[in-house]
This record gives sequence, C-alpha cells and structure tokens, in this order.
Amino acid sequence: MNEFNQSIIDDFRANAGVVTNPMFEGASLILLHHRGAKTDTERVTPLVYQDLGDGRLAIFASMAGAPNNPAWYHNLVANPDTTVEVGSDTIEVAATVADAGTREPIWQRQKEQSTQFADYEAATDRTIPVVVLSPR
Repeated sequence: MNEFNQSIIDDFRANAGVVTNPMFEGASLILLHHRGAKTDTERVTPLVYQDLGDGRLAIFASMAGAPNNPAWYHNLVANPDTTVEVGSDTIEVAATVADAGTREPIWQRQKEQSTQFADYEAATDRTIPVVVLSPR
C-alpha cells in the first residue's frame, strides 16, 4: 500500500471516520476491505461513497478516469462478501455491480454532489462501474 493511502487510513481511524486531509474536505469516505482476486491478500482502500439512504452504500470504480478499473473492483467481483469501515463502525456487506438501470441515478447524483466525478467520466472511454454495498 502506498504511503498516501496509509496516511488517509490512519487519519480515518484516528478520527472516527473523519479525514482531516484538506483534499478530502467534505467528502464521505469509507475504508473498503477486499481480498485479492489472485493473491487472496487482504487489502484496505479508502474510497468516496454515497449513502443510498436505505442501509446501502455506493462506491465508484473511477480510478480518477484511468482507462482501466481499479484493482479493488476486480477483487470485489471475485470476492463480494466483505467489510467496510464507516465512521467508527465496521459493517459486513455484500458487493454487487449495479446494472445500467440501477447505476444511472446513483451515478448522476454522484456527479452532482462531487463534480470531479464528471471529470473522471470525461477522461475515460469506459463506463465507470458503480458498486452497491448491501449490509449482510
């Protein structure tokens, strides 16, 4: 794991889910636990999320508009039962890649709430996957 992500994880855990780094001011962050699709190694990745208001959370495989999906996305597809840290809570979840009909309103709302997601979309030719995390 790179030093930047580790510093965000440490900050998140030290402050009950609030990250003090100005880069993430006002952002809703979770810590996603995921197991490597090939290695089975447990990893933790800080991610922006959207609260869907019904106990489910949405995360976005944007990778800042890179041409490929991030590794955590492939890991969740291979191992969808996992945990997330939200604030000071750890929650068991099942990950599902949203189909087009489910994805569209969630994605539109995310672009409205965090305009950099529209920039990520413009930077890539791929459809950025939305993953819904449902409590188990």
